[in-house]
Amino acid sequence: MKVLNIQRMSTEDGPGLRTTLFVKGCPLKCKWCHNPESIACESSIEWFFVRCMGCNTCFESCPTGALKQGQDGILWSEEKCTRCFKCEEVCPTGAIEVKGIDMSVDELFSELIKDKAFFGEDGGITLSGGEICIQYKEAAQLLEMLGTEEIHRALDTCGLCQWEHLNTLLPHTDLVLYDLKLYDLQEHIEWTGADNKLILENFEKLCHLREQGAKFELWVRTPIIPDATDSTENIKALAEVVRNRVDRWELCAFNNLCVDKYERLGSQWEFLDKPLMRESEMEFLLKIAESTGAKNVLYTGRTRMEE
Repeated sequence: MKVLNIQRMSTEDGPGLRTTLFVKGCPLKCKWCHNPESIACESSIEWFFVRCMGCNTCFESCPTGALKQGQDGILWSEEKCTRCFKCEEVCPTGAIEVKGIDMSVDELFSELIKDKAFFGEDGGITLSGGEICIQYKEAAQLLEMLGTEEIHRALDTCGLCQWEHLNTLLPHTDLVLYDLKLYDLQEHIEWTGADNKLILENFEKLCHLREQGAKFELWVRTPIIPDATDSTENIKALAEVVRNRVDRWELCAFNNLCVDKYERLGSQWEFLDKPLMRESEMEFLLKIAESTGAKNVLYTGRTRMEE
């Protein structure tokens, strides 16, 4: 599998204390994306300014000139890079990191079960992205192996995938974390780069399976992004879809913790100047969702002080 990161002691990717496996590759390009390094399927590099000693060893090691000095630091050309990553090998301070390493299913299983003692009764392992369904065959193998250890398994998906791929994972999944970002098709295209027809169709199929007796839990998560997903109309429309058919619907308050990632990738984040949501704004959207008929709704994330 093309692995981006293994994050331990996570409390935001399902119940309890969890270890989250993040993989590379996503079919969406959300303008607010908090993991921009996960979008491309191919491996990439990040440059960490605070570690760099300016020795230029990375420039000298690059056979194609994919690295160059920019005004604010090292710039990486994805087009010129051959993914030899000699730059990471020679960097004496670890200022250059490769994002996206290949690991076998057996290697991942051995690494992930190291944390079993920390999960307790409620925690477990979450497979996330990017989009985990892009690597569905390997993900299914891994989930099945984790099931033999009686570890709670969660699957985090944006829903933009072939139903057959998602359905392959469900027999080995205890919880599905499903993103519903925007209901309006044109707004979804504008903000994420793709339409939401398949996402909504797959959600309906998940709900139908549960109605037929499927045992997996279903949580919906909606990022509340200022001037993008936070409109009353959007929450009302999504509430009509969610209704009382899920175990939990999280309205996830916007945060700006990803700013450094965009800087390391040499790009600027479109939402750089957007403030955190106020508690009153999140409470308002919560009431809108409930008044439209949605059940089991809550909001999560940090909010800013009321003025």
